[in-house]
Amino acid sequence: MALRIVFMGTPDFSVPTLRALHAAGHEIVCCYTQPPRPAGRRGLELKPSPVQLASEALGVEVRHPTSLKGADEQADFAALDADVAVVVAYGLLLPEPILNAPQYGCFNSHASLLPRWRGAAPIQRAIMAGDHETGVMIMKMDVGLDTGPVALTGRIDITPEMTAGALHDDLSLLGADLMVQAMDLLERGDLQLVEQSNEGIEYAPKISKDETRIDWSKSSEDVQHHIMGLSPFPGAWCEMELGGKLQRVKILQVQTSHENGNVGEILTDGLVIGCGEGSVQLTYLQKAGSKAMSSDEFLLGNALQVGNRLD
Repeated sequence: MALRIVFMGTPDFSVPTLRALHAAGHEIVCCYTQPPRPAGRRGLELKPSPVQLASEALGVEVRHPTSLKGADEQADFAALDADVAVVVAYGLLLPEPILNAPQYGCFNSHASLLPRWRGAAPIQRAIMAGDHETGVMIMKMDVGLDTGPVALTGRIDITPEMTAGALHDDLSLLGADLMVQAMDLLERGDLQLVEQSNEGIEYAPKISKDETRIDWSKSSEDVQHHIMGLSPFPGAWCEMELGGKLQRVKILQVQTSHENGNVGEILTDGLVIGCGEGSVQLTYLQKAGSKAMSSDEFLLGNALQVGNRLD
């Protein structure tokens, strides 16, 4: 017997789970997502979220309230008479009446190995911190911030060449598979919940603009983690002198190198940059207003020489 599911999500990360639950035969009675946002060069167009577009393609009703705190919104949610709500990167806090409305409660797919990296940016923070492993946990939600008991766990190794974008995509697919498994167990009455540990708690706050600038005085490993953890969005950046003026350039991918030299200085023709300890080779870059390109492509149109300094 299929479950009656309210799906709550917004970005691309959420879409595989929505589609997987629908393909598994569950009844998606409604999708909640963030309202359409201004888009286009002048911001005059309203762009629906990826979840809204996917929901409409599946013929599912879409709702996008700006808050769930009001009594009317909570009554409308309860009237859906859902067995369960599935929440994947929705973007709104769920008040207790919402959490308690479905028969079996609300289940969240969270992209970390809880209790490490509770909060808004677990994927980026795991790479930036140099973690060797992360994953997805299916958790029954409570009123705390990612504090509920865990049902299922999936794990993924973080390799040195893995960007946040690549990890995002892998975790999105893993989360979809785990949520289908969790709903199957829930439907059969076999879903087991385990309380989270009180040890190893770390928080993953939203990435702020003031932490995106590259600090070349750090070790090459720390610089690599910082850059890869912010790639492709929002992107770690530095300033280079190009065409006689300083320009901001995003560094999207690097690899560590064994060259040694002054901090922030270009050490070789291959764009190896000195760090506080060791060095990194820039492999993928993007100037403002330009497409991302390999270091070889970048050097064809930009004169950078050994000894130049990056700030």
